Amino acid sequence: MSHPVSRRSFAVGLVAGVAAAGTGVAGAADPEKAVPTPPPPPKPVAKTICFVGGYTKHGPPGGGTGNGQGISVFDMDRDTGVLTPITTFTDIASPSFLAISKDQRFLYALSEIDDFNKDGDGSVTAFAIDPKTGSLRKLNVVSSKGAVPAHLSIHHSGRYVLVANYVGGCVAVLPIRSDGSLGEASDVVHNTGPRQPERASDNPQGNFAVSDHSGSHPHMIHSDPSGKFVLADDAGLDRVYVWTLNIDTGKLIPAKTPYYDMEPGSAPRHFQFNHSGRILYNLCEQDSKVVVSNFDPATGAISDIQTVSTVTSHFRGSTLAAEILISASGKFVYVSNRLGDSLAVFAIGADGTLTLQDEVWMHADYGRALMFDPSGAFLFCANQRSDAVTSFKVDKKTGEIAFTNNFTPVGSPTTFAFMNTQV
Repeated sequence: MSHPVSRRSFAVGLVAGVAAAGTGVAGAADPEKAVPTPPPPPKPVAKTICFVGGYTKHGPPGGGTGNGQGISVFDMDRDTGVLTPITTFTDIASPSFLAISKDQRFLYALSEIDDFNKDGDGSVTAFAIDPKTGSLRKLNVVSSKGAVPAHLSIHHSGRYVLVANYVGGCVAVLPIRSDGSLGEASDVVHNTGPRQPERASDNPQGNFAVSDHSGSHPHMIHSDPSGKFVLADDAGLDRVYVWTLNIDTGKLIPAKTPYYDMEPGSAPRHFQFNHSGRILYNLCEQDSKVVVSNFDPATGAISDIQTVSTVTSHFRGSTLAAEILISASGKFVYVSNRLGDSLAVFAIGADGTLTLQDEVWMHADYGRALMFDPSGAFLFCANQRSDAVTSFKVDKKTGEIAFTNNFTPVGSPTTFAFMNTQV
């Protein structure tokens, strides 16, 4: 029996039919007519930025000049270690050492010069770092308070930059202001001591290279891991100086034992602490030796454990050791030998002593600075005379390094600093 259809029912059915016809079977969207959902935008990825400094044409007479243009900035490929140039900050003379603050907001660069002012000082420049791009903005420049500075570091407290003035024979403490710029030195200490020989008695056979022992030549200054003590290697006096730092006044105070005597003529250059802060690895430039010592974190006292060569027993000839690093794992130590053009790889024993397990060709000439990228996957070497940076893939388990076959052209490179950008 049929039923009459009301106007309302007919209208509802008509609308439903039209909707069904427009959407296809069972009301589903027609794939040929549906608008696709756009993919989400790619998420920003943090980059690894590498800063490289070195010698420019402006340097002290008789040395310290080179082919560099300033501070070169690179983007590092995290898979291959390849460095791609971004820019170069050219408004700085011979930035031969760099340091980045813990929060990655500021970079400090010394200028290895002797004509910053009428006193014949070098200088230190403070930069603000763009956290997303790594670009640099100069904040200010101050005197290093001595001629030809060779090293700087940021004190553990983050409140001071410490500077070693090689020719000036002194170390200086520079306050860091709240905006990252530098104040005038709060303290300057001049080292004195007896004249030392140009060569050590324990030289590698056939080593004719000498280190300048004409007077005090501080080559590195850095705090111990706790920040209680500040140590300086004096390559001219063959001593390791030890101070405490008054955080409020920025004054250096000699430790109970104010210095430790190294092998005469050995020229202590750079050092590293193990993670506990109780073992000190001190690299001597002239005789290419690492001196392993106990370090008392309560008193700052130093006592020897071992001395080991940075070249293998079959090596003959001149060599000058340059840089020493310790791996993030604390299991391996790496050293660069400039004249031997080699990288030494040491395994660290349970008692902190070293065993030389490999010697690797730098693939370039006069390698100075060594630096790991932030992940520790790559080891970079600044080869001053080859005008190139080389890199090595690091096996974190065995400590072995393998050449990547990557060369990055940089004029007279001597120093690195790395950071990861923010997203």
